[in-house]
Amino acid sequence: MGGAGGGGLGSVGGGGLLDIYAIAWEHLRPGSSPVDWCEGNYLISSNIAEFVNTFSNFLFILLPPVLMMLFKEYGRFVTPGIHVIWLLLIVVGLSSMYFHATLSLIGQLLDELAILWVFMAAFSLFYPKRYYPKFVKNDRKTFSWLMLLSAIAATALSWWKPVVNAFVLMFMGVPTMLMLYRELQRVSDQRVYRLGIRCTTVWAVAVFCWINDRMFCEAWSSINFPYLHGFWHIFIFIAAYTVLVLFAYFYVESELPQRQPLLKYWPKNEFEFGIPFISIRNPDTKDWLNYCRLYLQQDHDYKHGLSKISGD
Repeated sequence: MGGAGGGGLGSVGGGGLLDIYAIAWEHLRPGSSPVDWCEGNYLISSNIAEFVNTFSNFLFILLPPVLMMLFKEYGRFVTPGIHVIWLLLIVVGLSSMYFHATLSLIGQLLDELAILWVFMAAFSLFYPKRYYPKFVKNDRKTFSWLMLLSAIAATALSWWKPVVNAFVLMFMGVPTMLMLYRELQRVSDQRVYRLGIRCTTVWAVAVFCWINDRMFCEAWSSINFPYLHGFWHIFIFIAAYTVLVLFAYFYVESELPQRQPLLKYWPKNEFEFGIPFISIRNPDTKDWLNYCRLYLQQDHDYKHGLSKISGD
């Protein structure tokens, strides 16, 4: 009886395993996503479904390493979590490239879930406490746990109706921009205010591109320009990293005002269309001394090495 039961379980298990493989392949199969953007498929390359939509993600790959460098001081003296967000933006770019290259369901879900986790990570780090629900009791750790559980639940639900995921993510951008508007009313630094206005404008242009590509594809195709989703990638990255910079500033200003945040631009601070980042004017004294001592020692070792080489 036990042997018969084992044989039945083995056969069912084998069939079940084949079913799992079949389902997995169906999700990995090119074209398995219910979402297809306006750009024609396989027109430029026989291996890449949407060529322009794939490679228009280049900013997601190229800029985050620069932001990690610029926010090195911020990560040390405010929160190292900022670097997690820059890494997640790279994941968004890679996932989006995979999705648009294959139009597979798994690619779509990876793309959308990466965006979701950027939202949740940013909310955990920078969501202003004045907007917390009452039951959180003004505790960021509790709110972070709430965001983590929400992200896990949303990740599970994303498999239910994949076709609506993008609309949900777009809706999440609206309260974020409304919150940005309210925060800009409180800010005294005009450079920060101007960056907020530019960020909102770029976001609006990005949304215009997304909606037109999704809803009015025939009209844009009739004038041979089905590439608005590619422009969406460029504009939404600029808006996304800019709004992250702004909320990184608001966080220090409201919760760590003694650090004295300062908005700067790279490569030239006077040029306000460069890459914005947050400098910390007054780090914790002990940490700052250790930081300076470390780099002074490295500089001394470097110069000592050079003098020894030249002496030899």
